[in-house]
Parts: sequence; structure tokens; C-alpha cells
Amino acid sequence: MRITIEPLEIEAHLATVHAWVTHPRSAYWMMLDAALEDVAAEYARIAAHPHHDAWLGRVDGVPAFLVETYDPARSELAGITHVPDLAAGDLGMHVLVAPTSGDPVSGYTTRVFRAVMRHCFAEPGVRRVVVEPDVRNEAIRRKNTEAGFVELREISIGEKTAMLSVCTREMHAAAHLRPENLAIAHRHLVAKAIAEFSHERMLAPVATDAGWELQGPSSTYVFTARRFQLDHWVVDADSIVRRSEGVEAEVDAQAFVAEFAPDLGIPDTLLPTYLEELAATIASACWKLEHQTLTAADLVDADHQSVEGAMSEGHPAFVANNGRIGFDIDDHARWAPETSNDLSLVWVAVSRDHSHLALGRGEDESRLYAAELGEATLARFAAKLRGLGLDPDGFRYLPVHPWQWRHKLAVTFATDVAARRIVLVGEAEDVHRPQQSIRTYFNTSRPERHYVKTALSIQNMGFMRGLSPAYMAATPAINDWVADVVEGDAELKERGFGVLRELASIGWTGDVFHSLPSPSPYRKMIAALWRESPVPRLAEGERCATMAALLHRDAAGASYAAELVRASGLPAREWVRSYLDAYLRPLVHCLLAYDLVFMPHGENLVMVLRDHVPVRMFMKDIGEEVAVMGDLPLPEEVSRIRGSFPDDVKALAVHTDIFDGVLRYVAAILDDEGVLPETEFWAEARACIVDHAADHPELAEAVARYDFLRPRFRHSCLNRLQLRNTLQMVDITDQAESLIFAGTLANPVAEPAADPVA
Repeated sequence: MRITIEPLEIEAHLATVHAWVTHPRSAYWMMLDAALEDVAAEYARIAAHPHHDAWLGRVDGVPAFLVETYDPARSELAGITHVPDLAAGDLGMHVLVAPTSGDPVSGYTTRVFRAVMRHCFAEPGVRRVVVEPDVRNEAIRRKNTEAGFVELREISIGEKTAMLSVCTREMHAAAHLRPENLAIAHRHLVAKAIAEFSHERMLAPVATDAGWELQGPSSTYVFTARRFQLDHWVVDADSIVRRSEGVEAEVDAQAFVAEFAPDLGIPDTLLPTYLEELAATIASACWKLEHQTLTAADLVDADHQSVEGAMSEGHPAFVANNGRIGFDIDDHARWAPETSNDLSLVWVAVSRDHSHLALGRGEDESRLYAAELGEATLARFAAKLRGLGLDPDGFRYLPVHPWQWRHKLAVTFATDVAARRIVLVGEAEDVHRPQQSIRTYFNTSRPERHYVKTALSIQNMGFMRGLSPAYMAATPAINDWVADVVEGDAELKERGFGVLRELASIGWTGDVFHSLPSPSPYRKMIAALWRESPVPRLAEGERCATMAALLHRDAAGASYAAELVRASGLPAREWVRSYLDAYLRPLVHCLLAYDLVFMPHGENLVMVLRDHVPVRMFMKDIGEEVAVMGDLPLPEEVSRIRGSFPDDVKALAVHTDIFDGVLRYVAAILDDEGVLPETEFWAEARACIVDHAADHPELAEAVARYDFLRPRFRHSCLNRLQLRNTLQMVDITDQAESLIFAGTLANPVAEPAADPVA
């Protein structure tokens, strides 16, 4: 359900609005006897009023509701002497959902009401929404309460006795935290925990006649589930029953983890931190249940950023995947990717003598700033510096997330700010939208401009999300080298495979923390980089979407991937093969031809879709997550990407990172949706690898060495990494040594009879 709100043009919609306000179900709107000209006059009056506005709401493009917003201090409320508590920042609101003749749609009015509240609070200056429904209108009063309104008192407004009610921004931000959402979120997370922890062999459910049973120290969980290849579990969340001491108990994700903590290997000292990340993940799930309205079918034709913001799940393997420790509830409502809110980045000028700027080939500092900020903004920033008696030529400009400025720069680095080595110069004209990776932002004002990635000192999924100026100094050079390899390879060019270069990085190094002998998170708090946008590289008829969307299910459980297959009109195997040729084949080729590996999870790839079919891919996040595992000659400035890996680990770049990390989910989703049996999916994956080998006989030695079709491969586990150390999951400088294994997995692309052992 796509909901939009726009200014009401009464001339174009007079007949529709008249029918709505005069319908018997709209009695509380008090216009039952109004003629067409009366309605026209009323909304002409509102249009002319400087502090009263009317809005038309659409659902899936069709007019569906009416909204009025007004300043209570300049309304008839202000004249009521016994309403003393109207305050600056109040916004009055009325809403009328169009009467319908058909059967009511479950949740329809609730979704509309949520959209109206988001519309009201979209203006940052609004602190409270004020409503005054007729006291007899119990239905709307109930909706108000659900949305976070508090009823204050009855008041008389003309002929109406109204219930004055207010909802603060904080109340609205917490409205999603209610029992109905919590119960669903708990069940979803426990289902995922059982599935992923069983996949990683930390838990061992036992088959029963009715399904599965998991016995804990104090509880027993019974449930139904389907098991797929790669020991992939799909647990039916609604089927889970928890019994404690023989009595049915609530399904609770935190209680589940706390009970099984010894089996999961969580150190006692770090268990509270993991439970906090789990709580934040639950809160995020509640927010999505409350606010997200787009269905999988809606997303099929949606734009890049609509798809990006609609994701209901974080990383598919990690159970605690939306931790964001450091964000408060208002921060989440304002800046989390799922809110799809734009933000204005804060820009600081940093002393040139105590900062580092690295530029990729063909880039120039002045051109970079001019292209990303524009001459008018640059002039404004320079004027700010001159007004403080500072020379603009002695500074560089660095983008900062507003949260990072308020919580870190203005506090932790207060001495540098006071000494004017770091100077707040203001906001730019463009607005950006957070991506699923949360510290990367897409330019929604000018989509052709670069992504911006900044340090954001929140704890999420086993990492503090900072950026190291020292580590990023080589980022543009690494990206140039990788781009040259990709663009110079005929196979990759034929597949349309490309990289989105990180072409500039900047970092501040002039603080006291950089003078200390040991590294720390404090060295990663003031840095940023610019990454190419995919938009200029799209051809006519193409659009893009995060590859993570292929794992997305909407609130009703419908799959985006399945909807794409259906919309394409192609046979499912043909659609899957196009996807695998765009995704799997180029990555296999990079490994065989260059010993070059990426971190190819869903958030790190942007799909290019044509007629709803993935036809090519852009890889991103190159600087931090690329490695060369062989002796390919490397320029000195990019030598840090060469890694030393045991032979049995090298092929895991395909087996673990692609098969286990992405494709097991896609295969199970398409099978579960009845689109394509998983055996046929994996047959296409095998054919993709075999066909590549046949097309490249010159790589026969590498094909034999990597042996992607081997019967089994080592089972590398992600949750075990996070559970072992919730503060730093891996050492990014030596990731191979951080890996944890749990036996082996049967290879789904091996010969069917190669490994009969379960």
C-alpha cells in the first residue's frame, strides 16, 4: 500500500471531497448538508489562510483521505480561555478517511493514520500534534490513543464537545512499542535465532512426529520448520510454542538468548551488550511493523531509494542485526534507514595541517568540492571562515552526520572546536538518505552526485561504525586498481560487471587521540569518503535496487524476489540464470583469474534491473572489503589488500560468502514461494560455474585449485564471531585468523551423488 500526501487542489477534486464530507459516515466532519459551492468556499478559505492548510491523501495513487493542518495558536482553540497549555511547536490536525462501500480492509485506516502523523512530524519545528475530536467519536479517539496521543480534557468548540488531545514527538516516536508489535517481533527473532544458531550447529533441535523440539535448561520449544540444502532452516514463527515447567510461556527473544547463552558461547561479561543489541533489533522490528506500508508487489516498480528504505530485515545471518547502540528513540525515528527520511549533512572545516585528503586518479580537490557542494555553498563556507578571522585556504571541508557532530565532535573534540582547528561551517543545499549500511548516504537532491560515507560512532553488529583516516588513505588508490582490473577484463565487461569507486577520502588527525601510542575508536570519529553513484551509469529502461532486496519479505510474508520473477514474465530458471550470470559468474571469474575477492553480501551490491530481471551488478565498499589471495603484482600503495589465506579457506570466498551468505536464502525463498524448486536453483548455479570454466580453458589450473564443485566445504560461521566478541567481531587487518568453523557443509553444486552423507 503506497500512501502519499499532497496539497489539496480543490478545483480538481471538488466533487470527490464533496462526496466524502457529505457522506453519512462523515457526520463528525459537520458538513453533511453542504452544497458543492459551500465545500468550494470552505477550502478556498483554508487555501487563503496563512496558518491553515488542506492536503489530499492517496493510496496507491487513488484519492483516499483528507487532512487539514493548522496552527492552534491562530485558530478557534486559542480563544478558549480554559485551554492554557497550547505551546510553540504545536500543530493542529484533522483527518477524514474516505468512506467506502466495500468490505473494510484490515489495517487500512491505521496505515493512513500513521502516514498522516509522519507527515505532521516531517517539519522539524513541530513538537506536538494537537487534535480535538468529537467526544462521541470513539473510533478516532481510539486511533489517536494508539498513535501516542494523551487525552487532556473535554472542551467546547462551537456546537461540538471535543476531547483535547496531544501527541508529543517523543510519544509518537515510541508509539510502535506496543504489545501487538512486540509479540510479532519476538516470534520472528526467535524463529531466526533457532534457524541461524542451528545452521551454525550451536543448537540441535530434535525431530518429532509433530515437527521439531528444542530443549533448553528451563524451557522447551516446539515448532515446525522446513530444511533446505546447506543446512538452511526456515522456522514457522507462528508455530513456536514455549513451555516452561510444563506451562506455556511467552515467546521472548531476549529470554531465549539468555537461556541458551552457554550453548551459544557468549562470554558472561559481554552477554548484556548482546542483549542490548537484541533489544534494539526488536525495537527496530516493531517500528517497521508499525510504519512500513509498501508490499513486495509495490516494490517491483519502485525506485532505488523506495526499495532501500523498505527492507524489513538487516543482515540475513546475524540475529542481532539492528543494534545501533548510541541512537536514542528519536534518533532512530529520524535517521534509521527504514524511516526513509532525508538528512542534511553537517560540514566542518578541518585544518589542512592536521588532516589527510586522498584522491583517486583524475580527481582534484577543488573540482570535487565544486561538484559536490556547488560554488554558492563553497562561498558561504569560506565567508564563515573569514568571519572568524581564518583563511579558507588553510582548511578542508569534511561532511559529518548531525548525530556525530552533537554527540562526538562538539563534545569529545571540544578543545579542537574551541581552538578552531575544527570549525562548523553549516549545511549544504543537498539532502541525503541513509542506506541500509546506515553510515552511507545517497544524494536525493541530485542523484547523479556521489554517495557520502561518514564515521558514525554507534555500535552495530559487532563493530563501532567509525572510519579510520589512516586506513582510508589508500582507499582511492585501491579502488582505482580494482576498477582497472574490472574494466580491463573482457569477461567482466561482457557481463556488465562494474565497481562504484570510492574516489576520495578525508580524515582529521590533529587531536590528542592520534598522538597516543595505541589505536582506539577515538581515531575513527572524524572521517568521510565519496563513492560514485550508479545513477549516471544506468541506460534507458534500467533501474537499480540493492541486492539485499532479493531476501526481503513484506509484513505479510510476500517475497520481493518472487514478485520480480512473476513480473518479468520469464520462466523462473531463466530469471535465476540471468541473476547468477550477473552476480555469481563475475565473482567466480575475479577469483579464478586474479585471486581477487570481494565481500559480496546483499548490501554491497547494487542490481541493475531491466524488465524486472537482474542483468548486471555494481560492487561497492571496495576499500575495506577487497583482498588479493595470490601473488598477482600490486602497486605499493595498494599492497595492504594482499592477504595470506590457507588453501582450504580461499574457495570460501564463493562457498561461504556467496553460497552460504546469499544464495541459500534466495533458493529457499523461491522454493518456499512455489516459484522454483531449490534443486533447480542449485542446478543453475552449478551450470553457471561449469559454463564459465568451459568458456575459459586458460583458467583450468585455477579451476582445479579452487574446486568450487567439491563435495563439501568448511562451514564458516558468522554469528559465532559476533557472539564471541560483541564489541569487535573480527580484526579487519587479519580477517582469516578471526574465522570460526563448525565442521563442513555439503556443497549444493557438487555432483548429486558425490556426497550422500547428510
